[in-house]
Amino acid sequence: MSVAAEERRIKKALERVEALEEVAGTFDESDGRKATLHRIIWALLTDIGPVRPSIAAHLLQLSEPTVRTWTREGVLITAEQAAKPSLLDPHRVHEVMHLIHRLRAAGRERNLLEAVWHRLSDRSVLEREDLQESLEQMRNGEGRPLTSGELERRALP
Repeated sequence: MSVAAEERRIKKALERVEALEEVAGTFDESDGRKATLHRIIWALLTDIGPVRPSIAAHLLQLSEPTVRTWTREGVLITAEQAAKPSLLDPHRVHEVMHLIHRLRAAGRERNLLEAVWHRLSDRSVLEREDLQESLEQMRNGEGRPLTSGELERRALP
């Protein structure tokens, strides 16, 4: 398959993913249909397979050298089961595509690497199980704030 044909195939698959994400966004978090749609989205992204850096560059509206830099920096990640080590994970390409779109919609065109990296880092912290448990405890009124003295004692070895 030519690179152009592969790019068209990936773009069409991403259009289907975007349509499903739009529908999923209309359901409450507690609605099982939302989880079902997210599983389908995950499967569709997996079916795309590893993405060439040149195709990722077009999808993200970046240069190919920028895509390679972002891969070295860990913003984009290589696909685990790729025949070539330079091929990219389609899930991360999709995630970064969303972040870039939001940043550009907000008028941000410079220092995108740093902005995307920070958002990915923030997301990974927010997804931590211990933080989610703590936030739930706070919502239920089960916690209490630590005093500065307690924080200092915990910080000392």
